Amino acid sequence: MAEKFCVTITHCRTDGDKATLGFVVANAALGSDKDTMVFLSTDGVYCAVKGEAEKIDEGAPFAPLKELIGKFVNAGGKVFVCTPCLKKRGLSEADLIDGATPAGGAVLVEWLCSGSPCVAY
Repeated sequence: MAEKFCVTITHCRTDGDKATLGFVVANAALGSDKDTMVFLSTDGVYCAVKGEAEKIDEGAPFAPLKELIGKFVNAGGKVFVCTPCLKKRGLSEADLIDGATPAGGAVLVEWLCSGSPCVAY
């Protein structure tokens, strides 16, 4: 059984429900002792932009997105943000929350090549 787990999220502003569920699953993977990474791309990069997660609250039974991201990062989860996707949106590393790291697709490929399962939202 793989010791790593990957969640890719391609929505935030366009679909807060998918962003929320992605971080719910990422937290579940961490809670199952999996070394877990979230890779944010396309619209999903906004999950890691300062002030954006505060705008997403899907309501019960889900926690607000900001709370889910904070729990994930504080528990040791890794958040990588697609660098080209940031640039396309006029964003930079300075716009990101603490714990988020800009990264290219090679980081995702390397993670998955280790045998990590991956789910996408």
